[in-house]
Amino acid sequence: EVQLVESGGGLVQAGGSLRLSCATSGFTFGDYAIGWFRQAPGKERQGLSVVTPKDGSTFSFASVKARFTASSDNAKNTIYLQMNSLKPEDTAVYYCAAVHLLTYQARGNYAFNLGSWGRGTQVTVSS
Repeated sequence: EVQLVESGGGLVQAGGSLRLSCATSGFTFGDYAIGWFRQAPGKERQGLSVVTPKDGSTFSFASVKARFTASSDNAKNTIYLQMNSLKPEDTAVYYCAAVHLLTYQARGNYAFNLGSWGRGTQVTVSS
């Protein structure tokens, strides 16, 4: 069974940093693309970063590229999201999701709609 568990969220002041973790199990880590997403109340889900552990490549959406960095630890089957210079508008529930590489290569970021998701971790940034 594919499982993803996010952790590392919490309350932080504006300008601060957090590192989120997404621990995975139940699938071959290197055969999947794993993405970070967030959803704020009343807003649509937003893509943040995608990691392909097989080759270590990462992709970050332009809106957060300057402040957020995704990475993977293949030995721990875990991906991370380092978030710096946090702003109140970064307040949201942050999720990770996994989709098979073949599906990701065929459908791009839309593929995550077909993937497996964690339950999320809340990040709150105070002003």
